[in-house]
Amino acid sequence: MIKTDYLVIGSGIAGLSFALKAAGKGTVAVVSKKQLSDAATNYAQGGIAAVWSREDSFEEHIQDTCEAGAGLCNPEVAGVVVREGPQRIKELVEIGVNFAVTEGKTENDFELGLEGGHSKRRIFHSGDATGAAIEKTLIESAKKNSNIIFYENHIAIDLITTGKLKRKFAGKDEKCWGAYVLDTKGKKVITFLARAVVLAAGGAGKVYLYTTNPDISTGDGMAMAYRCGATLANMEFVQFHPTCLFHPRAKSFLISEALRGEGARLLKKDGSPFMEKYHKLKELAPRDIVARAIDAELKESGDDHVYLDITHRPADFVKKRFPNIYQKCLEFGIDITKNYIPVVPAAHYFCGGVVSDLHGQTSVRNLFAIGETAFTGLHGANRLASNSLLEALVFAHRAGEKASECVSENDEFPSVPQWDIGHATDSSESVVVSQNWEEIRHFMWNYVGIVRSNKRLERAKRRIDLLLAEISEYYWDFIVTSDLIELRNIAAVADLVIRSAQGRKESRGLHYNIDFPGLDKSAKDTYIRRFDNKP
Repeated sequence: MIKTDYLVIGSGIAGLSFALKAAGKGTVAVVSKKQLSDAATNYAQGGIAAVWSREDSFEEHIQDTCEAGAGLCNPEVAGVVVREGPQRIKELVEIGVNFAVTEGKTENDFELGLEGGHSKRRIFHSGDATGAAIEKTLIESAKKNSNIIFYENHIAIDLITTGKLKRKFAGKDEKCWGAYVLDTKGKKVITFLARAVVLAAGGAGKVYLYTTNPDISTGDGMAMAYRCGATLANMEFVQFHPTCLFHPRAKSFLISEALRGEGARLLKKDGSPFMEKYHKLKELAPRDIVARAIDAELKESGDDHVYLDITHRPADFVKKRFPNIYQKCLEFGIDITKNYIPVVPAAHYFCGGVVSDLHGQTSVRNLFAIGETAFTGLHGANRLASNSLLEALVFAHRAGEKASECVSENDEFPSVPQWDIGHATDSSESVVVSQNWEEIRHFMWNYVGIVRSNKRLERAKRRIDLLLAEISEYYWDFIVTSDLIELRNIAAVADLVIRSAQGRKESRGLHYNIDFPGLDKSAKDTYIRRFDNKP
């Protein structure tokens, strides 16, 4: 049993930023499924959106955010995130993150990029590997702090709550005390107890067949929160990034939206442009519109991909601005200064998640959710490009301030039983796990993807109901493994997405249902909780 003041599940920008803030007020345990750098943050190419230039304003950034969110953004949250953003950027610079600076200018004259949905240049970037630069710096800073202890190759199984201890959901009195965590190398389950628990476990892109997300993105935080009775919201709004590299040997490699910000054009296989048919901003339209446009063109033509063309920009500029993308594509025989880039949409970001307030607090006491795991109300029905890293920074800071109150209360830890395997045995049928995993990802892609229908959603619901029962039986019969834990979680998240999508009788932002193509102006956020009778 390990006791700590703060337990952080996840080691991306949200988790590490929180850990650095909290370490000044207590001990912090950071649990990471694999290595610390195995986080979605490490793969973020574009950058962080924040108001900096004199030509920009908070009001314009807020307006762009709300327009992209298709009427469901919380204006108060947007205001908080946008206005506090510049200060959080300064803190990153202070600990050593090197954002690109305009050539020949002072060190604070940053080279700001432009991305879809933004009316002004406000994207802080480190070439086309911004996330990696941030993740590296955060890890280096956190490792210097003796109050932070890292547990790599540890995967959280379930949260320890008042209800779990009493074997009955405690309602408003539900309180989180820690988590059961599997040490995947030592093959043992460890009990972590903490006075504040922070879910910063990222998103759930691996619920879909094609995704830009790393393998660790299996919705663990969302699934655990749901199982313990926390409220989730807007799980139907899954953002598909319009441009993922289409190549048999390229595993989920993202082609940043920043290319389109620098003039890259989308073309059909015959070389003709098509985005002007769908939006006045063409390639710089919000992501939901661009992804749906590509999907429509592929369905009409029967082609398996479209092209992204940046060959009209000077080769030296392209190589300097996008060195990572240039080099990666070159590995597959594509010189982006001379050749078109084959691309397709892929699952990218969950705009929904665990409901948290302006301080990251969830509906379960002492349980916080930040980063992609959380639903703050910022993104609405569609996330504005590069707002996610900004949201993670702002809420990591705010949650750090609020969580310190839980620690200062210094409540005694309850008596918690060690993990009991009961009559479970080792499984010799791992094929069951892999089969169910692939089945979920296939029908989610085909039935609950970019374009949906009532019939497709009904088919998906029938399949997930059967699989949930089968996975539950398997889970209790056999000793837990990381693969089984992840399968259980993606099944839970798939079910939440399907049920939430069925409950939305309109088309808005990232949710498009051909049976309800219109916008319902009275529609609100979709809330769902395990112990409610319905979403």
